[in-house]
Amino acid sequence: MRPPEFWSRPPQQPGVFARLLAPLAAIYGFVVRTRLKRPPQMRPAVPVICVGNLTLGGAGKTPVAIAILERLTAMRASPVALSRGYGGSLAGPVIVEPDHLAAEVGDEPLLLARHAPTIIAKDRAAGARACLTAGAGVIVMDDGFQNPAVAKDLSIAVVDSETGFGNGRVFPAGPMRETARDGLARADAVILMGRGKFDPGHPRTLRASLRAPLSAAFDGRRVVAFAGIGRPEKFFQTLERAGAEIVAVFAYPDHHAYEEVDLERMRALAAARGANLATTEKDFVRLPPRLRRGILTLPVEARFEDERALDALLLDALARAHSAS
Repeated sequence: MRPPEFWSRPPQQPGVFARLLAPLAAIYGFVVRTRLKRPPQMRPAVPVICVGNLTLGGAGKTPVAIAILERLTAMRASPVALSRGYGGSLAGPVIVEPDHLAAEVGDEPLLLARHAPTIIAKDRAAGARACLTAGAGVIVMDDGFQNPAVAKDLSIAVVDSETGFGNGRVFPAGPMRETARDGLARADAVILMGRGKFDPGHPRTLRASLRAPLSAAFDGRRVVAFAGIGRPEKFFQTLERAGAEIVAVFAYPDHHAYEEVDLERMRALAAARGANLATTEKDFVRLPPRLRRGILTLPVEARFEDERALDALLLDALARAHSAS
């Protein structure tokens, strides 16, 4: 879904809709707090690192999880990614294979699986056990910050530095999955994405941004850009920085299930304007294979201002987990 406008209003002026939805938000927040009080169903024999969000929508969580998988691989820590497989039909636990479709395992797991073995499971505890069977030396959870089923050794909250916490209200009155106070209290670290001025107020905050690798330069290529992610405008901006000339854009809801009619309309416009279609890697894997012909993709990666700080964060968590076991 596309976030409503009042979610992004200043906290001091949340608007009438936020106030009207306050009773529902109170119920939602109570349910989340109650669930988080449950004890973990399992404590794996290996470290568990969770990368999650405090808000609904795209903050850059999966690129951060991929960056962490790559750092852990470089450390020879044998990471395995764990995702619930949002948007996929399979309940799991299932090891994500290259021939899986996003309709089966979700789009984000397909991206994670390019960098490390990846398990999808609606039941996080069962998924963690499958990670151990797959030989995990460390489990990296993509999402699950508000899920207490698996005990965590390092909980990281990814926050967009431009949108912050929006109006600060809990869903559906605002974009928060839980109150900022509760979420930040459980977070061992915050990764602030982008160059915005928002300050989450957490003592251990690392900065990062999404960048396209130099090899992805579009060098003046005319494109019709489309994206169905949390904040499509971020992709369009990144595409322009990579050198593309954007002649039209199509913004779809996050995790949009593309149909043939969507592509026919965009291909017709691209042909009329002498352009190519361009989209995100996440959108590309969500397209049915028969509709992918000729579509350009722009890869992005999370780049940290201080990579040594990220390494220190990970090494500290691994050391604490091993000393406690």
